[in-house]
Amino acid sequence: MFVRTQRLTLRPGWREDAAELARAIGHETVVRNLGRAPWPYPIEAAETFVASFDDPAEPKFLIFEHLEGCMRLIGGIAIGKLKEDPHELGYWLTPDAWGRGYATEAARATLGAAQARGIRRVTAGHYVDNPASGRVLRKLGFRPTGRIEPSYSRARGCDVPTARFEIDLGGAETVDNDPRARMAA
Repeated sequence: MFVRTQRLTLRPGWREDAAELARAIGHETVVRNLGRAPWPYPIEAAETFVASFDDPAEPKFLIFEHLEGCMRLIGGIAIGKLKEDPHELGYWLTPDAWGRGYATEAARATLGAAQARGIRRVTAGHYVDNPASGRVLRKLGFRPTGRIEPSYSRARGCDVPTARFEIDLGGAETVDNDPRARMAA
């Protein structure tokens, strides 16, 4: 599945994306805020990650920015199983894409794809020392649960306090999809 927004294309990862993926995610400031990514981030990790796009039912995408007629890989986003939560939102952006609203735009489109697949409840979390992710979640309509839980960060090699959030996609707080977003199977 592909999803197109005004400024982004979200699509599955392909083997040919591995080198560009390794460059985009290969910043300590990025992977320190992720649970599963190692630091340093080797090309082998990128190759393994792009090979994991095998479940068409799972909303999982690489994020590409449209810039002057070209597309550039700037991040990744998915809704998948994490521990006991069957639908956990996770995302990352390369540092030079921060502060442009791309995380919100990509997440809104991904939540719309999840909603179209019948997913109704999505959870998320952010490390408490990464408040920018909390602002993105709030913009999307996620509600804080009031829980702070330890979550393991592979890059940091330890548990990190994590603020937990949730959203009900079937209720009154349904995602305000960008009407310009288009999905293609």
